[in-house]
Amino acid sequence: IIEHCEVYPDRREEPLQMQISTLAYDDYIGRLGIGRITRGVLKQGSQVSVVKENSVETRKIGQIFVYRGLKRMPVEEAQCGDIVVVSGISDISIGETICDPSAPEGLGSIMIEEPTLSMNFMVNSSPFAGKVGKYVTSRHIKDRLEKELEVNVGLVVEPTDSTDSFKVSGRGELHLSILIENMRREGYELAVSKPEVVTKRGDNGGLLEPVEEVVVSVPDEYSGSVISKLNMRKGMMKQMMSEGNGYSKIEYSVPTRGLMGYRSEFINDTHGEGTMVRRFEGFEPWKGEIPERTNGVAVAQEEGNCTPYAIFNIQERVQMFVEPGTHVYEGMIVGMNSRGDDMVVNPCKAKRVSNMRAAGSDDTIKLTPPRTFTLEEALEFINGDELVEVTPEDIRLRKKLLKEIERRKAGNRNK
Repeated sequence: IIEHCEVYPDRREEPLQMQISTLAYDDYIGRLGIGRITRGVLKQGSQVSVVKENSVETRKIGQIFVYRGLKRMPVEEAQCGDIVVVSGISDISIGETICDPSAPEGLGSIMIEEPTLSMNFMVNSSPFAGKVGKYVTSRHIKDRLEKELEVNVGLVVEPTDSTDSFKVSGRGELHLSILIENMRREGYELAVSKPEVVTKRGDNGGLLEPVEEVVVSVPDEYSGSVISKLNMRKGMMKQMMSEGNGYSKIEYSVPTRGLMGYRSEFINDTHGEGTMVRRFEGFEPWKGEIPERTNGVAVAQEEGNCTPYAIFNIQERVQMFVEPGTHVYEGMIVGMNSRGDDMVVNPCKAKRVSNMRAAGSDDTIKLTPPRTFTLEEALEFINGDELVEVTPEDIRLRKKLLKEIERRKAGNRNK
């Protein structure tokens, strides 16, 4: 013990230094800063210096909390090595350093990645709106997004031309889908649009888009399919090597646009045996057009409950997303068409009632199990004229324009 103390002297006597690494928020005491004390002692109610990027400000520490298991316990003081939660500094941010006023020495700043994807969060306007969710209005969504900005420093929320819609930008699909999933579990109802990449202009005025580094490990027999798909998505191979156990390691540089919707294809192409790791690399010149989903969708014609008879007749040309008994509405997407155009179908059509019936004919109907979507898969699947309807109980796909005549008029105007 004595030798250990000589090599590692007691740092509690040194001036206080603690860097904020993450944030939290409490409805009663406001923004909270979380970090590890690297030296010194932090006391409740003490005066400290907060070293920001370009300034040093004096603040007073409110309450101090430490974690005991999963619980947050208040303490009067914490020592070096403790991971603590501090209150009282309303504008604290990630990377700032809390120091002793006599020695305001900041630690290196923590870089926060720029947003690369954006999508619109809208009020749910479907016929089923408000039946399940507790918070459904634009005011509820706006308040929840403002609350998220208190702790989620990588998020950007901007107003749009409509008062019922907000443009939300984040660091990739996972970052945004976690926010949507949390809102859904808290009782919010909303509709979200297809994710779009955040672009910016370079020094020479050229258009730049985000590019990611992708490292793929796949069995050798599936590597050709993966390389072909990534090349179609404007990817550039950096390196390919054999791992020696029947697997190949491939490194690519791929635009974020090209990776949207690829995860499910990758799982199918590699039969679930491949792994893919993505990392934001930077902004590069626009890579050109990238093909989107080639299949059209089947859109419900009217509101009602799906019947086995109707689904049996539709499933010959459509991969169904709904099962018998599912309540659908006009404009809701119920399947994926085998061809490239959209098709309006009636999954609620019932068999004509008559006294002419072959014995056991209804028992011979065999339905293919429907395809179900997670939130991430739904966001990857939709096109620009479609939305994902998110409620506490369901995730539905729908057209932006629910009426068939409105979709035809919009299509004619685009042409």
